[in-house]
Amino acid sequence: MKREEKNRQTRQRIMDSALQEFARQGYGASSVNAICSAEGISKGIIYHYFETKDDLYLACVEDCFHRLTEYLREAMPQRGRGAQECLELYFNARMEFFQKNPLYQRIFCDAVILPPAHLKTAVGERKVGFDALNIEILMQILAGMKLRPEISRWEAVDTFLQYQDFLNARYQMAGAGEVDIQKHETDCHRALEILLYGVTAREEAQQ
Repeated sequence: MKREEKNRQTRQRIMDSALQEFARQGYGASSVNAICSAEGISKGIIYHYFETKDDLYLACVEDCFHRLTEYLREAMPQRGRGAQECLELYFNARMEFFQKNPLYQRIFCDAVILPPAHLKTAVGERKVGFDALNIEILMQILAGMKLRPEISRWEAVDTFLQYQDFLNARYQMAGAGEVDIQKHETDCHRALEILLYGVTAREEAQQ
C-alpha cells in the first residue's frame, strides 16, 4: 500500500471516530481520549494529523458542510420549477441528507446555532460554500416571483437571513442541549414561506 493511501485511510479512521464522538457529545463534552479509545487510535497518531481537538472538530464541520452542499446542489433543479416546488424540494433534500447521514445532524445544528464561542469565526469559514448555495437558491426562487417594485431580490434575501439569525437566536436562548433537527428545518421552512407569501390568506394576497 502506498504511503499516501495509508495516510488517507488513517486520517479517515480518525475522522470517523471523531464524527461519532462529536455527534454523540457535541464539542464541549467530547474528548480526544474518547476518540482514541473508540477506534483504538493512539493520541500520537491523532496529533500527527490534527494539532488540536479544535482542528479535528473543524475538519468534521468542514466535511459536514461540504457533503451537505454537494448533496443539495445535485438535488436541486437548475430552472423550470415554481417557487413553492423549489422550496419543497430544497427542504426535503436537506432532511433526506440528515436521514441518510445522521452523524451530521448534531454537527450541523451546533455549527449553525451553538458553535463554540472561540471557534465561531472558523466555523463560519467552513460553511461559506453552504451559505453561498443558500443565497443562490433563494435568488433562483425569487427570480420567478413578482416582487414589490421597491424591494430588490438582494433585500429580500437579506431579510430572510435576518429571519434565520433571529430563529437561531431563539434556539440559543432556549439553552444548551441537542437541537431537534426536524423542528429546526420545519421552522426555517415556515419562516421562508412567510417571507415569500406574507401572513394573509393566499386569496386575499392576490386581490
